[in-house]
Amino acid sequence: MDEKWRIVIAEDHTILREGLKSLLSSSGEFEVIGEAEDGREAIRCVERLKPNLIIMDLSMPRMNGMEAIKEVKRISKEIKVIVLTVHKSEEYILSTFRAGAEGYVLKEETYGELMTAIHSVLKGKHYISPGISEKVLEGFLEGKEKLKPKTSWESLTSREREILKLIAEGYKNKEIAEELCISVKTVETHRSNIMEKLNLHNVQALTAFAIEKGLVSKE
Repeated sequence: MDEKWRIVIAEDHTILREGLKSLLSSSGEFEVIGEAEDGREAIRCVERLKPNLIIMDLSMPRMNGMEAIKEVKRISKEIKVIVLTVHKSEEYILSTFRAGAEGYVLKEETYGELMTAIHSVLKGKHYISPGISEKVLEGFLEGKEKLKPKTSWESLTSREREILKLIAEGYKNKEIAEELCISVKTVETHRSNIMEKLNLHNVQALTAFAIEKGLVSKE
């Protein structure tokens, strides 16, 4: 094609983001038209720039990649999404594809593997890292994956996960209310529901859980 594929990179680690931008731009096939350090910034980039593809980390500040994928697909189902992550668990993989992503690539893979993923996804196919069993993707595509009973994590709504993330990042109720443009009372209600669903009753426990689920990094 004469026109280059338009790509947005959503990754909160600057060195990795800049490295990806340099590699993709040098290929001649792609133009990196936007960069984002968190999920919300990624959404703004997608709304403004309308890329063909977004490469998305899962563990990002403010809004995590999983929620951002859902928002991207609400904006346009034509925009392809490849997740670039360290997470290998089946829970993450299936949740990512259910959210609407077309590709799942581990950060431990080579640049060549990422290029393979990009080409596959832009051709309308799904892609999963060789480091992960393809049976996971096959099960999802066939609609035959054996779902386990809903876990406490899966019982959380998108808003509750968003608030849990902010709690783990050290935000107080008033700050969360201001960040999300909701009342403090609403934050308190969500916070109570989160604690009840997870059976966790202090900030330290909630933070540890959020780290475990990749909502926030250990750094």
